[in-house]
Amino acid sequence: MNARADILQAIQDAPEVPVLILGGGINGVGLYRELALQGVRCVLVDKADFAAGATSKSSRMIHGGLRYLESREFKLVRESLAERNRLIDSAPHYVSPLKTTIPLFSWLGGLVRSSLIFCGFDVRPGGRGALICTLGLTFYDFVTRKHRRTPRHYLTLRKKSLARVPGLHPGIVATATYWDAQITEAERLCIELLQDAQAAAPDCQALNYVQTVGVRDGAVVLCDDLGGHEFAVRPQVVVNATGAWVDKANAALGLDTEFMGGTKGSHLMVDNAELRNALGDSMVYYEHTDGRVCITYPFADKVMMGSTDIRIDDPDAAACDSGEIEYMLATLRDVFPDITIHRDDIVFVFCGVRPLPSSHGNVTATISRGHSIRTLEPTAERPFAIDCLIGGKWTTFRAFAEQVADKLLAQLGRERRCATDLLPIGGGRDYPHSSGEKAAWVQRVAKESGLTDERVRALFQRYGTSAGAYAASVGAAGETPLATLPDYAAEEVQRIAADEWLVHLTDLVCRRSLIAIRGCASDAVLAELADVVGDALGWDAARKEEETKQAQAEVAVPALQS
Repeated sequence: MNARADILQAIQDAPEVPVLILGGGINGVGLYRELALQGVRCVLVDKADFAAGATSKSSRMIHGGLRYLESREFKLVRESLAERNRLIDSAPHYVSPLKTTIPLFSWLGGLVRSSLIFCGFDVRPGGRGALICTLGLTFYDFVTRKHRRTPRHYLTLRKKSLARVPGLHPGIVATATYWDAQITEAERLCIELLQDAQAAAPDCQALNYVQTVGVRDGAVVLCDDLGGHEFAVRPQVVVNATGAWVDKANAALGLDTEFMGGTKGSHLMVDNAELRNALGDSMVYYEHTDGRVCITYPFADKVMMGSTDIRIDDPDAAACDSGEIEYMLATLRDVFPDITIHRDDIVFVFCGVRPLPSSHGNVTATISRGHSIRTLEPTAERPFAIDCLIGGKWTTFRAFAEQVADKLLAQLGRERRCATDLLPIGGGRDYPHSSGEKAAWVQRVAKESGLTDERVRALFQRYGTSAGAYAASVGAAGETPLATLPDYAAEEVQRIAADEWLVHLTDLVCRRSLIAIRGCASDAVLAELADVVGDALGWDAARKEEETKQAQAEVAVPALQS
C-alpha cells in the first residue's frame, strides 16, 4: 500500500489541479489518458474500483450499432465504426473482429414498425426481416469502404444456414453474416490506459476507493475509504464521468440534477458444449418477441449470453435476478429450440447499468446510445465548472475523450499536443500481427526469459507485448504455478497486486483477470489467491478470510426460480 500512500501524499502536497475527474470507468479513464498525453495534470478518483461499473459488465462488443440506424443515429454509427476499426489497430491484443450471424425469420418483416421508429414514434421494435437487415448492413459496408478491417456482409439461405449452425431454429428463411468486433480483456485495457497516462505524465494521480464528500471552501473534499481520512482538491474544472451515478455524484457536490435514465443489462456465462459447438466462431445476434436484441457468442472457453434492458432508478441496487436469468434462457430457445441450458451450466452472471440520458418514453431500446456533455457553470460557493459526461459506450470512449479534452483545453487556454486516434494502447504497442511474427516473438521472449514457448504464448494472449517485460522480470528464477489455477503463477499475481492499484481480492478476480467470468473462481482458488495477494499487500489472516468471503459473494450465481 506504499504506492497508494505516495499518491495520496502527492495530491495533498499539490491540491491545485487543472482537472479533477470523478469516475474511473472507461469514459473517465479514457479522458485521463487523453489529458495526460496533452500535458494536463489531472486527478482521477472512483468510489469503487476502476472499471467496476458498466465498463466491466458490458457485452464486450466493439460495434458500430446496427440497430441505431433504425433511430436515424447515422452520425453515431459512423463514429462507432471508425472507432471500432481504430481499436482493432491500437489494441489488437484485446480487440479483434467477430463474425456475427443474424437469423432471419421473414423477408419483409418489420417494415411498418421500423418505418415508424425511423420517423420518431415511440414504438417497440419488432422482428426485422432480411430486407431491413440487408439495408443496414449495406450502410455498414459503405461507411467502412475506405478503411476496411472486416469482410463484407452476405446472406445465406435456409438450408446452408441450418447446416452451418447446428440447432438453429428451422423456421428461418435465411441468415445474414457480418463482422463487428469484441474486446476480451475489457478491464485490463482500462488498466493499461491508466498505465499509459502515468507513463506520459507522472504528475497525474489516480486512486480507486475514494468517495466524494462535498464542496468546502471552494475545494472538492474527498475521503479515502481505506484510511478513512479526508483530503481536498482544488480543481479548475471537475469532470463528472461516473456513468449511471452522474446524478448521485452531483448530489454529493450539492447539486440536484436529473441527467441520467439508466437501464440495467444482465449477462450469463454458460458452460455448455452443445451450444459452444453450434456457435463455432460466430456470435448469433437475434431478437426476442418483445423486440429486445439479444446475443450469444463464444467467449474464452465459455459462451456469453445477454442481455436484459430494464429501467432502474438506483444503480447501486443493480443485480441480475432469477427472473432475468429465465428471460435470457427463454430468448435462447427462440433461436436454438433444442438446446437446453441447465442451472449448473451457468458459471457466472453479471449486471451493469447503461449510462443512458434521462428519457420519458416507454421503449428503452430506442433511447440514444450517443454521448454528450452537460456543463454546470461555476457559482460563488463552487468556483469551478462541472462537465457531466452523459451516455457513451466502450466503442466510442476515445472519440468521446477527445471531444471532452478539446473542450477542456479551450477552457484552460491550452493547446493540443498530439492526436490519439492512431496511438497503440498498452500491450498493443509493437504488436506482431502475422502468425509468423507472433511465433517469432514468442520464441525470442522464451529464449531470453527461460520460460517455455507454451507459457510465453499464454502470457502473450493475456497481456499482449507487455508480457515481455513480465517474462524478463521472472528470469532464471522461474515461476510458481498456482496449485488450484495452474495457468496463473504466484509471481504473475504478485505483479498485478503491486503494480495495478489492487485493493480487494475481487479487484483481481473480476477486474484484473478473467478468473471470475470464466467461472474459475472456486472457493479453493479464492483461498489460494487471498494468500498470494495478502502476502503481497500485507494482509493478516482475518483480512484474508474477509476478502475471500467478499469475493465468494461477488461471484455467486443466483438460484433459478422453481
